[in-house]
Amino acid sequence: MLNMQFDKRVIINTNELEWQASPSAGVMRKPLSREHAERGRATSIVQYLPNSSFPKHQHPLGEEILVLSGTFLDEKGEYPAGTYIRNPPGSSHSPYSVEGCTIFVKLQQFSSNDQHSVRIDTTAKEGWIDAQGKLRMLPLHEFNGEQVAMIRWPAAQHFFSISHFCGEEVFVLEGEYRDEFGRYPAGTWIRNPHMFEHNPYAMEDTLLWVKVGHLPYPHQL
Repeated sequence: MLNMQFDKRVIINTNELEWQASPSAGVMRKPLSREHAERGRATSIVQYLPNSSFPKHQHPLGEEILVLSGTFLDEKGEYPAGTYIRNPPGSSHSPYSVEGCTIFVKLQQFSSNDQHSVRIDTTAKEGWIDAQGKLRMLPLHEFNGEQVAMIRWPAAQHFFSISHFCGEEVFVLEGEYRDEFGRYPAGTWIRNPHMFEHNPYAMEDTLLWVKVGHLPYPHQL
């Protein structure tokens, strides 16, 4: 197991991790959390080299993807950088990339009742709304307490105290995210446990992928 203690804060600068081979040639990955070697709950950065593919497989409890660079494909479509994807429980596909791509991917972490298939171009201007202060938010998905969004955090904007029931997960896409505990450049993955309190801010324009309300509640650990 890797980083499966959900009552602990985890911070990983993924730029500092080495790529590891996957079972498919040309597909590399950087594991961030993993329940078992090749099955169960997992969060990873995955890289498809040009003209690489992964055999057709099923996701019993869903798959969530954010395309970070290049173009990701499967038999259902073509997904350029900035595409947010949710493949529901029980779905299957045969992913590949012609030009090569890098994705942030979460496996086996859906509610079995969450049957929504989602495809959103997060680079589009449509759908962004005003959030607290001068923050801008693009809602991506919501189900049974879980909320996923993109957050544009302008320079010099502060939250003086924030915490989330059932935790928070952040992936820094652009800029640098900060709080009283440290500074987190683009490529950093952060997982904050249930009701972890901190004071986040940014000193430069910053783009985040954020998910809240989805981690195990303390009595479930």
